Amino acid sequence: MGTDKWNFGKEAASWDKNPGRVKLADDVARAISDEKILTPDMDVLDFGCGTGLLALRLRPQVRSITGVDSSQGMLDVFNKKIVAGNLTGIKTQCLDFEKGDVLEGTYGLIVCSMTLHHVRKIKPLLDQFYKIVSPQGYLCIADLDPDDGQFHGDNDTVFHCGFDRTELRRSLMDAGFDDITDRTAANMTKPVADGSMRSFSVFLMTGRKRP
Repeated sequence: MGTDKWNFGKEAASWDKNPGRVKLADDVARAISDEKILTPDMDVLDFGCGTGLLALRLRPQVRSITGVDSSQGMLDVFNKKIVAGNLTGIKTQCLDFEKGDVLEGTYGLIVCSMTLHHVRKIKPLLDQFYKIVSPQGYLCIADLDPDDGQFHGDNDTVFHCGFDRTELRRSLMDAGFDDITDRTAANMTKPVADGSMRSFSVFLMTGRKRP
């Protein structure tokens, strides 16, 4: 989730100008749609929504989306999009899980894209996700495969250098999710510290709340 300690607030105004981020949102939205879990009566929580790149792509397929992020700067950009487009069924909330804020509400789907590696302790967050997902509801996590810490130039607020899918699957099962699947949702090519270009894979892992 965006945290202003990592200059997310300062970067918010130019965040969407990075074509790689826009393409990633397109790819993740497509992968979620391909799971065939979105329904017109579904309420969705986008945890770590940033400027709303993913949420706005999912909105036409569901009833409502609540975007949550800890960076008010990111949410300001998102809110401007909502106003400019006169959009309904979509709202934002500034919430900092790392500072003890608690997620509330009930959702048929929680999406968490490129955010989990910024969360220090995964288990408490997954436990919160489980509590607010409706019976038989879904959790979709999009994040990096192991990246040796090279994806981010500054790892000050990066607590996980990607995720081993088998280990993350086990964490979801421990939190109460079943029917867990994963797929490669996207590939991003970007320069790394030594100036060379490297491709990073992003997976989508989907689980369903255990009855």
